[in-house]
Amino acid sequence: MAQLDTRQKLAILADAAKYDASCASSGTAKRDGVGGKGIGSTEGMGICHAYAPDGRCISLLKILLTNSCIFDCHYCINRKSSNVRRARFTAEEVVQLTLAFYKRNYIEGLFLSSGIIRSSNYTMEQLVEVARSLREDHDFRGYIHLKTIPDADPELVHKAGLHADRVSINVELPTERGLKRLAPQKDGARIEGAMKGMKSAIEEGKDAKQRFKSAPSFAPAGQSTQMIVGADSASDGEIVTTASRLYDRFALRRVYYSAFSPIPDASAVLPLQRPPLMREHRLYQSDWLMRFYGFKPAEVVQAADADGMLPLDIDPKLAWALKFREHFPVDINRAPREVLLRIPGLGVKAVDRIVTSRRWRRLSLDDVARLTVSVAKVRPFIVAEGWRPTLLTDRADLKQRLKPKTEQLELFAA
Repeated sequence: MAQLDTRQKLAILADAAKYDASCASSGTAKRDGVGGKGIGSTEGMGICHAYAPDGRCISLLKILLTNSCIFDCHYCINRKSSNVRRARFTAEEVVQLTLAFYKRNYIEGLFLSSGIIRSSNYTMEQLVEVARSLREDHDFRGYIHLKTIPDADPELVHKAGLHADRVSINVELPTERGLKRLAPQKDGARIEGAMKGMKSAIEEGKDAKQRFKSAPSFAPAGQSTQMIVGADSASDGEIVTTASRLYDRFALRRVYYSAFSPIPDASAVLPLQRPPLMREHRLYQSDWLMRFYGFKPAEVVQAADADGMLPLDIDPKLAWALKFREHFPVDINRAPREVLLRIPGLGVKAVDRIVTSRRWRRLSLDDVARLTVSVAKVRPFIVAEGWRPTLLTDRADLKQRLKPKTEQLELFAA
């Protein structure tokens, strides 16, 4: 086989990395370099954005160390039995690529994952060496996100946290039955054990930093994980429940959802078509409900249909409100903040502005209209000065009246 040059390797390994969604660079602080100097920054200007085929914005050099793998997970394009073109970077090649891309203002940092080569420990050593070299040999202060390997020695995973801003350990599938069927070489208990160890190390690092200013930072942007949606039979209700458990047990910063995408030379046990991208979007919205809107997992599940799937035509917050109309309408001039957050069409910022404004005067429907994107979605569920939705909240056709005219991927109104 002909030797690949760096450009060819980059084409293969950047494309192979696009299936991993957990590459956000939020939630970290600027690192101090030696003598106040160094290369890279997580803050400031000069970021060139690239876009994945499904529309996600990527501002990191997002690559695999290699797409070769000794595992044979059915859902993975890089599995051992897959007939794909293989490539591999050395640790030094990744270091030089990162520095070169940053100096050209293409990126703000590095997201690095890998297939498993030789062994979990060997692969983890290579990933850690990239981060170590960037930090220690080149005084790189930009963002680094490392994908860690649950089967690797805990000491190696700990070293990853010393050099990376964020680490992630992917659970891959939301249920143990799905993991056993599609990735029998992976162990759910071992994955969660690694997450537990990382949580403890992050907490210890924060404690040490509070007591000793000279203590090294340890994964200051925390840990995240990813679940593949639609590769197995897990319902949205099961996915939401698993995500909530992971947040609670391991203090995750984010759970990312990645809609399964049919891959070349696919395994016969996989679905032939990808799930609707809207399904992934609804799961992100349900995630927001739990993290920022005070919804409990069971309440989000209540918004699902009888088969456990969230409606695709309306967002889960509206679905919940339509199922529990007895909680509405809500008086925006008197209701507490946690109740206002449950009103469809009102986002966190709009609610906070309402709470602030009503200290000085009673708010009308026109006042609310100035604080939200679509007052038409809000008004059936609220009482305001001079406004009461007489018979509107109980209309049988209310769902049809409030459905978006087009299937656009809109987030909650800000």
